[in-house]
Amino acid sequence: MIVTVTPNAALDRTLIVPSFQVGHRHRASSASTSAGGKGINVARALKRLGIPVVCTGLAGGRAGVQIVERLTGEGLLNDLVRIQDESRTSTAVIDPTSTVSTEINEWGPELDESEVAMLREKLVYLSQGADSVVFCGSLPRGVEDGLYADLIRSVARLSVPTVLDADGEPLRLGVQAGPTVVSPNVNEAEQLVGHEFAGSADIAAGLDEVAAFGPKNVLITVPDGCYALLREDREELRLRARVSPIDAVSTIGAGDALLAGYLAARVLGKAAGDSLRQGVATGAASVLEAGAGRFDTKEIARIAADVTIEEWA
Repeated sequence: MIVTVTPNAALDRTLIVPSFQVGHRHRASSASTSAGGKGINVARALKRLGIPVVCTGLAGGRAGVQIVERLTGEGLLNDLVRIQDESRTSTAVIDPTSTVSTEINEWGPELDESEVAMLREKLVYLSQGADSVVFCGSLPRGVEDGLYADLIRSVARLSVPTVLDADGEPLRLGVQAGPTVVSPNVNEAEQLVGHEFAGSADIAAGLDEVAAFGPKNVLITVPDGCYALLREDREELRLRARVSPIDAVSTIGAGDALLAGYLAARVLGKAAGDSLRQGVATGAASVLEAGAGRFDTKEIARIAADVTIEEWA
């Protein structure tokens, strides 16, 4: 069982709008609504990969009710803490003609200390016996930036591996708690280490810079794949996984799918390189259709055969 934690869960609204232009009136060709937030996206992908998963986090108001209903409708096990304030709604406009996606994310609810305390208690309960706990996404208002760091330390005391996928100050503080895996995209990694990466060599060196903050394993995702520093027993691998360009329908949630694919392979005992291959293939498969965490599992095997793995010194 993997537990995913989404403190800032959302009701995700996706609109398909051909030839979208700012300042013009449009009619969407299709629309869909689902439960969202990075942790929920990861959970959805894990379920599609056959890994038992349970979602926790925070949900409030009418939007919160819909989030729980839609998770249940998908068959995703969930145990969210109910809060007073309204959960956010996020909107994505996807233009299939240009393949450009526009996202509008609300700030989310404001929490009080008692609600944060309930999340802590819920997480300790769910983490007992879990294979890993995955912390994902932004934090709601009224929450200290160090929440992820505190929760990672709490779970680590149970000897359960932890995974962090966040940005900004929550990421900076969170990695100092020593998560088992951290998975920033290249922009988030640049912000964390305090400088831009000029090219592949800089990103590869950035793996060690990120690792110096405390995480054991580092994945830095890029549009065509991933750079990885993976430590297992006494072995240390630096890998570059790359996939050929794909005609994308939507790249929203691709990083979440990549992380889920990697974690699913690791839970099943696959080697580091094979796990990274599956992660990159899962992320690539997810761009072939709209909706975060959604993909055809048959596409993963097809794309995996095209993923190249290069070892860095």
